[in-house]
Order: sequence, then C-alpha cells, then structure tokens
Amino acid sequence: MSRLESKVAFITGVARGQGRAHAVRLAREGADIVGLDLAAPLPGVPYESATPADLAETTALVEAEGRKAILRQGDVRDLDALKALAAEAVNQLGGLDIVVANAGICIPATWDESTPAMFADHMDINVTGVWNTVMATAPALVERGGGSIILISSYAGKKVQPFMVHYTTSKHAVTGMTRAFAAELGAHNIRVNSVHPGAVATPMGSGDMVARIEETNAANPRLAVMGTPFLNQYVAEPEEISNAVAFLASDESSFMTAEHVSVDGGAQYF
Repeated sequence: MSRLESKVAFITGVARGQGRAHAVRLAREGADIVGLDLAAPLPGVPYESATPADLAETTALVEAEGRKAILRQGDVRDLDALKALAAEAVNQLGGLDIVVANAGICIPATWDESTPAMFADHMDINVTGVWNTVMATAPALVERGGGSIILISSYAGKKVQPFMVHYTTSKHAVTGMTRAFAAELGAHNIRVNSVHPGAVATPMGSGDMVARIEETNAANPRLAVMGTPFLNQYVAEPEEISNAVAFLASDESSFMTAEHVSVDGGAQYF
C-alpha cells in the first residue's frame, strides 16, 4: 500500500513548479488532490505567472497517477474562497488529511527600491495567504481526528535572502507561524512543520528574474555569495523538495511537529 493511500491533500500554488511537483508526488503516494492557484498575473513579479493551462496540466498529471483532482483558480488572499474549496473537498472526498501551503511570490529589490505596495503584496500573499490556508482547512483536519500541515517557507525563513527585505520578512513569519500553529493544533493530533528550500529550478526563475537578481547583487557584491550550497549541485529540482513534503505528510514523520526542514544543500550555513 502507498504511504498516503485514501488520504486527501489540499495544496495552494498548485498550477506549476513546486506546487505541481507536490501534487504529483502526493498523488503517486496514493492521495487525492485538492488545489488552488491564482493562475493569472501576479503583482509586480519579474517572472512569468502561471496560467489556466498550467492548472489544467497539473489536473491531468494527477489524474494520470490514478487519483482524483479538484483544482480551482483562486486567490489565497480570499479566505472565503479557500473555505469554499475546503468544504467542496469534504463534500466530494470525505475530508482532508494533508495541507501544503505553497503559494507565494518573490520580487528581488534592494532595500531602497522596495515600495509599500511591494511589501504589502508579500505580506498579503506569503503570510496572510498561508494563515488563510490553515484557517480554512484546519477544521476539516480536526474533524478527521488529525493530519499534517506543511508550510513552505524558504532558506530566507532561516537566514536572509539578500536584496529581499520584504521576502525575507515574509518567510521568517511563516517559520514563526509554523511553531504557533503546531503548539495549538497538537491537541487535535495535527502536526505542523515547515520546509525551507534554497534555489529551485522552477518557472519562478523565468522572464527577467535572473537578470533582476544580478542587478540587485551588483548593489553589494559581498552579499551575493550568501546562500551558496556546499554541494556541487547549485539548484534543487522541484521533486527534491517534494521528497521532504511527502515525508512530512506521511506517518513516517508521525512524531515530528514544529520542525523546520531545509532542502538547500547547506546554503543556510554559508
């Protein structure tokens, strides 16, 4: 039997990249997938945004694993939309067991290039969006008698991502949120852990993202080497992050909660 047989997983930012990789991996482990993605232009990002076609492709990939897929366009900033999708999952699939709060944005900018709108967008999506996700889904896990919630933070949630004060602030908030939810939801046999990727080969590196990072690095080259992995491999594949997500979703991590799992090749220590 697969590790997640008969489980139901709720994933945000599911259309492509890490979110898609998590959906396919958890489906391969036996879980049905419920997911949400804006699949529309994101505010101010220098990379290409996900599309409805991306979301449809993820649906097809999950179904190719023999699992059910309920994937919708929606915004993690909309608590009511998340609650509606959680209710749909309960009605159609019987409940929820796993939550992966993956949706987020990242805009490189030096401290003096940052704007109030940029900071607010990172807080609204990367922090409030994660809080919304947990608040919308945790009642279903309580009803189920337990489960696993996995918040996707970042290398920047443990150390610092240079030239991204707004992003670093948001990802540190997710790290703290992990501990806070773990403390209270433990009474319901719900585990809450965070995953901290370093650089990952996803569409977040598309468009002008790499050029923009090079521009911000030039502002202070001494900081540009921060976050260099110890291994020869510089960038993780999305599936390598999904390995950690699948472990935390499974009973193999049954006595782990409030933990912060890095998949960064040691970058947090450089």
